[in-house]
Amino acid sequence: MRRFRAVPASTRPLLVIVVCATAAGLSAVAFMLATHAIFAATMERFAEGSLVGFAWKSLLTITVSSLAVGLLLYRISPQAAGSGIPQLKVAFWKDLGFLPFRISLVKFVAGALSIGGGSSLGREGPSAFIAGGVASALGGRLGVFKASRRGVTSAGSAAGLAAAFNTPMASIGFLVEEIIGDLNTRYLGGAALAAVMGAFAVHAVIGPQPSFLLPVVQANTWTMYMVVPVVASLAALLGIAFQRATLRWRMVFRGQTKVPAWALPVFGGWITWILGIAAFHATGRVGVFGLGYHDLSDALTGAVPWSAAVLLVLCKLVATVACYSAGGCGGIFAPTLFLGGLTGAAVAGFASLSLPLAEADQIILAAVGMSACFGAVVQAPLTALLIVFEMTHQFQLVPALIMATVISQAIARRGGGHNFYDALLEQDGHELMKIKPPRDLGSWRNLPVSVVANRRPVAIPGLDREGLRRLLVTTPYQSYPVEHDGKPIGIVTRKAIQQAVTTGSEPPVDPVVTVFPAQTIHEASQQFIRSTQGLIVVVDPDSGRMTGILTLHDLLRAQAAVQE
Repeated sequence: MRRFRAVPASTRPLLVIVVCATAAGLSAVAFMLATHAIFAATMERFAEGSLVGFAWKSLLTITVSSLAVGLLLYRISPQAAGSGIPQLKVAFWKDLGFLPFRISLVKFVAGALSIGGGSSLGREGPSAFIAGGVASALGGRLGVFKASRRGVTSAGSAAGLAAAFNTPMASIGFLVEEIIGDLNTRYLGGAALAAVMGAFAVHAVIGPQPSFLLPVVQANTWTMYMVVPVVASLAALLGIAFQRATLRWRMVFRGQTKVPAWALPVFGGWITWILGIAAFHATGRVGVFGLGYHDLSDALTGAVPWSAAVLLVLCKLVATVACYSAGGCGGIFAPTLFLGGLTGAAVAGFASLSLPLAEADQIILAAVGMSACFGAVVQAPLTALLIVFEMTHQFQLVPALIMATVISQAIARRGGGHNFYDALLEQDGHELMKIKPPRDLGSWRNLPVSVVANRRPVAIPGLDREGLRRLLVTTPYQSYPVEHDGKPIGIVTRKAIQQAVTTGSEPPVDPVVTVFPAQTIHEASQQFIRSTQGLIVVVDPDSGRMTGILTLHDLLRAQAAVQE
């Protein structure tokens, strides 16, 4: 590291991006290889034998892997659950790009076990998170301050996503549309360079071929364009149904108290096993388990009968909802692409019974379904268009993909609500505040507290042991306001809650310091001297009820945004 610091200051930022992006891309490739190796050694190998042998071996595999994932997540690092994209957004906006390496390491192991062990989840979201964590940690070793990690973390995530799909352009689009949300961001150049490095990493280890090898698409008919709106609409509606069902059942699982959180992924695994065995018995395909990319590849070439495609879509939908909502470790890229692609294949196969559709038409309609379903869930139109194009390397798909993108976005936005990742953050009590402060610190200090305060805090209504235990599992915060009838009465720390849960005692409550929403940030900063926990509660001046909280981290984040 000393030799690195000897590099001229003008060259160092570029070199940091190159080194971090390369390491991030290689970590995503390693995650891909680990996932594929586990799945090939278990589910794919078991499927070559008898149905009975496949049934009991796959049940044992998915049970053990899901149990191991639950213990890893909820005993070591609960933040590693899910896809990783929401956590990545929180790290970028609220933690200035800092991602603890420990969470990325747990994500790697738990994600490989979960997806490789058969759970119906995807590896692309976890790849972006793991790569971002690797880049953040390596950036720190190379001298990037903890409060300045946004550049290396976003670059690492772009490299990881590019390596996961071999789609550098789509990774840049996703980073801009979903994580940063600003096409004019100063991080765009670093992300573009990192995406190239991620593509180089996967090319060097695996090869330059696209994710799906298709015959050359040509000589499609004009009749096909009559079916595109049908496929795009059905795939988009399926994506919306997936999102709503997942969010609803996620709250059901988190609200129950009979089953410990670490055991819930097993439930998702069992649901997947029941549906996966049923689909395998009926169709001879294992696409309900794991990523399902082999079946999706066959659907893109028209090798899956439309009736089998319908059954696989229904089973995959329920299995993915169960795995994600039960707290598994994996993403939703692969499942939504699978659902959309098989929907397109089913519609194309059924329509060909009465319409003169060519082989090229069926390939295009399957690709249209992929783009429409994925686009409706993440509401990132540029990414939805580019990702399917880059995964197939077929320019002939582009006109139909553009049509599908317009239709799916219209349906998704008419349905209202956030995209899947923002809905998850809202469900978890987060409020991403993309602050655009004044250009000078003096003006910033005179802003009202309400500008930077978190208006959706997680408060403790009571100090019962089970409620505190559930709070530790479902939230990552270090301090919590205690309220009574909506009014703050004190502050309790996470460490005190952990001790109380272990010993069965009641945690000590520290005094609360309050400010009004109209007070300036400068006035609020003086109040932190009185706060023992670095947390101030914002209260309504008339009712005394809590309207938000303000932490030292909020002030640091906002001040860093001014300096940037």
